[in-house]
Amino acid sequence: MESMLNKLKSTVTKVTADVTSAVMGNPVTREFDVGRHIASGGNGLAWKIFNGTKKSTKQEVAVFVFDKKLIDKYQKFEKDQIIDSLKRGVQQLTRLRHPRLLTVQHPLEESRDCLAFCTEPVCASLANVLGNWDNLPSPLPSDIKEYKLYDVETKYGLLQVSEGLSFLHSSVKMVHGNITPENIILNKSGAWKIMGFDFCIQSTNPSEQEPKFLCKEWDPNLPSLCLPNPEYLAPEYILSVSCETASDMYSLGAVMYAVFNKGKPIFEVNKQDIYKSFSRQLDQLSRLSSSTLQNIPEEVREHVKLLLNVAPAVRPDADQMTKIPFFDDVGAMTLQYFDSLFQRDNLQKSQFFKGLPKVLPKLPKRVIIQRILPCLTSEFVNPDMVPFVLPNVLLIAEECTKEEYIRLILPDLGPVFKQQEPIQASNMILLIFLQKMDLLLTKTPPDEIKNSVLPMVYRALEAPSIQIQELCLNIIPTFANLIDYPSMKNSLIPRIKNACLQTSSLAVRVNSLVCLGKILEYLDKWFVLDDILPFLQQIPSKEPAVLMGILGIYKCTFTHKKLGITKEQLAGKVLPHLIPLSIENNLNLNQFNSFICVIKDMLNRLEAEHKTKLEQLHVMQEQQKIPILCNLVSVLSLLKASLTLEEKQKLAKEQEQAQKLKSQQPLKPQATAITPPVKQTKDLTDTLIDNMSSLTSHSINKAKVASSNSFSSVPSIGVGMGFSSPIDNTKRNITNGLNPTMGFQTAGFSMGAGPTTQNFFSGPSATGTTKMNIVPTANMPNYSPMNAASAMSPLTQQNRPPDMSALDNLFGPQKPKVSMKQLAQQKSSQWVNQFVPPQGSPGASSSVLGPQMNMIGQPGFGIQGNPFFAPQNFAQPANTMTNSSSASNDLKDLFG
Repeated sequence: MESMLNKLKSTVTKVTADVTSAVMGNPVTREFDVGRHIASGGNGLAWKIFNGTKKSTKQEVAVFVFDKKLIDKYQKFEKDQIIDSLKRGVQQLTRLRHPRLLTVQHPLEESRDCLAFCTEPVCASLANVLGNWDNLPSPLPSDIKEYKLYDVETKYGLLQVSEGLSFLHSSVKMVHGNITPENIILNKSGAWKIMGFDFCIQSTNPSEQEPKFLCKEWDPNLPSLCLPNPEYLAPEYILSVSCETASDMYSLGAVMYAVFNKGKPIFEVNKQDIYKSFSRQLDQLSRLSSSTLQNIPEEVREHVKLLLNVAPAVRPDADQMTKIPFFDDVGAMTLQYFDSLFQRDNLQKSQFFKGLPKVLPKLPKRVIIQRILPCLTSEFVNPDMVPFVLPNVLLIAEECTKEEYIRLILPDLGPVFKQQEPIQASNMILLIFLQKMDLLLTKTPPDEIKNSVLPMVYRALEAPSIQIQELCLNIIPTFANLIDYPSMKNSLIPRIKNACLQTSSLAVRVNSLVCLGKILEYLDKWFVLDDILPFLQQIPSKEPAVLMGILGIYKCTFTHKKLGITKEQLAGKVLPHLIPLSIENNLNLNQFNSFICVIKDMLNRLEAEHKTKLEQLHVMQEQQKIPILCNLVSVLSLLKASLTLEEKQKLAKEQEQAQKLKSQQPLKPQATAITPPVKQTKDLTDTLIDNMSSLTSHSINKAKVASSNSFSSVPSIGVGMGFSSPIDNTKRNITNGLNPTMGFQTAGFSMGAGPTTQNFFSGPSATGTTKMNIVPTANMPNYSPMNAASAMSPLTQQNRPPDMSALDNLFGPQKPKVSMKQLAQQKSSQWVNQFVPPQGSPGASSSVLGPQMNMIGQPGFGIQGNPFFAPQNFAQPANTMTNSSSASNDLKDLFG
């Protein structure tokens, strides 16, 4: 590997030194920079060809250099002959100007070490392309080594040489004298150009109809560079020392033979005995067989055979050769037209460019890039021709790689992107670019897209032409994925919205909505919700097409997985907008059904999402009640050690019954009359209070507790209990300490006051304790809220409670729910005072509004809208319980 690198380095160094030594000091280097050695050409391939640029204009050129070291082996007079021959050829080429002749940019300059002149940019000589690589750099340039002539290039190249000879013979009255592959140069565009006029012969009577040419006798003693190539020379030069224009035609036939035989000439000449070789050649030419010409295409084989004829008069002239059917090829004629394009007017050019897209696919890519593309881009300077040229340029761009597009096409498209005059041409250019927008965005670099391509799209959206706006809106979705998000959000979308709101064309408005609907998937969810959907409510028109476009955007956003509409947006903005639109009079039945389907889908999702949210909140609220129950159980466990055996048995029984009730289905509200409630069991909180009261009273007076402290549970009604005795205050404090808002639920039991003058909100009794007796309606068959007085004791009947009908207004469904905490704080509220008997009345008591006031649980605190919780369900019991034995009887009635 190291040796290869060293070899390459030495080769490059040698080439660089060669260029430096050959060109240094030559006046050409004052105006031109000499670059890489790319080819060789001229007689004997003696001229080295380099890339070059003009220093002042940066124009690309080819620099031809003849290094005098090549002739060091010759004597001085021979060197002078060679130099004079080379100078003569370049000077004659400089004087002649024709498209088929190599164009000289700078005349010949001589220095001590070299001869040099500059021409149009060059690719290689035909000899190099055909495999003759003499005087080429090492390693061999890849573009020459891999160069392959296509049929269309060969046909048109030979046609160009024929046209060049026709110019020399007819116009200049000159015989070239050395038409060979070395003297045919392929320029950068691939055109074949003639050079090497070292041995040209001017007519002695140019003014006469029949020109005469004087031919020099062959001198084998001259250096080879001072003689033409005998392998392409007509026999009459040697055998009869004569020449004419037909002699060049023989050379053309020999060149055609070499082109179709990989550079091999038809005859090999022995230069040591040239007369004998030409005599043998003359004999072979007279008997030229078809097998010798088998590699030549059949349609031109006979013409080549005529060109190689021994008799000059039989050979076709140059003008006749340009008209043979072999050159009537579409590709060759297309290339020929491009070479004469500068001679055509705009109308002829426009007609030609219109038909060109049908021809381009038939041509090789290299031919298109080398020959056709430069001619097309050169027409961009003519604004009127741009709309006709641009489609062909973009068609070529599709076949180019991204690198080729950036290097060869994009620099010429820059001014076209910004062209706005004339207006008609500018509109056509916009239409063409819009149709090829995917190509531009795919191959154009991001910076150039932002600076040139997208501004053109914005200009199209704002164009006065409705056709351009419609086309732009239709095409934008096809390349939306190639536009960067900031440009789409900040520049493209606002212009689409403006086009929709400001246009007077229904088609533009509808296409704007369709365009937005198609590019929604490339936008951010919140941008759509905050910017696109509110914009829909600003559209003033109510045409069915517009309404369906609005519906389409809503539906796309609603159903898209990445986007979606929040339930807040659905409820607050979308549905209030869609529902009125759905009943517009302009909509037909199918359009109305479309609106209703979308609205129903939105309502269903709104219902499902919000219901799910509420269910989750309900589950969370239920889970928050679990710690409260755990606290109660822990307190109960602390009390077990102090309970008596009877109390423990009673507690276990109550817990078992409470568990059974918990597993039962909750009661549902009914609109019918109140049904008799089933037997209930104690709530755990009541049990706790009862046990704590028993525990505390046991330490003071066990018999007193047994006779006076019987407390029954009322499940499913929230009641905040108040106590006036110290023992009961202790129970209240413990209960409130566990859960200040804890309530008890009832299923519709009636409640009675104590044996004294206490009503439902009664204070302490004569014994110092408050008794609350729960009378199951199951033990009173004739019980109803209206005849509750018949179940009262005589004492109770004498001390009737105040009228409680006002509770209907308090606990009715029209009142808002009140929490226990709020109810407890209202110590002097009006609704409580209305139940207080007047001062001095039999039922009055200072404890009615005292701190130990009994409170009734409000709806929403465990009641859940229970219809059984009504004032008429509460009444004074028929008899009261004054000892523990009556409480046991009630428990038997309750629990069996």
